[in-house]
Amino acid sequence: MTACSTAFVPANADGKGADIIDYPRDKHGEVMPFVSDKNASKAVDEAIIKAAAEDKKALIVMGANWCHDSRALATHFETSEFKNLLGENYVLEYIDVGQKNKNQDIARRFGLDGTKGTPTVLIIDGTGQILNLETAPTWRNAASRKDVDIYDYFQSYAHDGNSGADDIVED
Repeated sequence: MTACSTAFVPANADGKGADIIDYPRDKHGEVMPFVSDKNASKAVDEAIIKAAAEDKKALIVMGANWCHDSRALATHFETSEFKNLLGENYVLEYIDVGQKNKNQDIARRFGLDGTKGTPTVLIIDGTGQILNLETAPTWRNAASRKDVDIYDYFQSYAHDGNSGADDIVED
């Protein structure tokens, strides 16, 4: 039996706040939030609209449930520290990329040449502009990054958009 994790729905287009959903977990307890049959373009558009309305940024995580780094980042986001940071500053949306052969139009829409690694993490302002183009594809090592480094990265974009975090590239 697969364990589940109670989590907030990343983007809620009706503006009534976050709903609670249960994401399945893998055998190591990592969250598996990537839904393969979601209308990804619509979900991204709704996240950006909601972010603009709430004076937040859209946080689009392009990954897959088969990817350890994608699951690890999603699991970080479920901790209370990250929930507070993300809930106050971002509208979170998970986009399934399959075997890096699905929803590639979304990556291209924001100036990337598809997803080179997973997860690819896009931070989009309320006007639809990507803020972290240089570092968006560098998250393929998310599982091995320190909690504080991940937190600092997202905090640096939370308030002023780009405070130099894009200069930090980890491969």
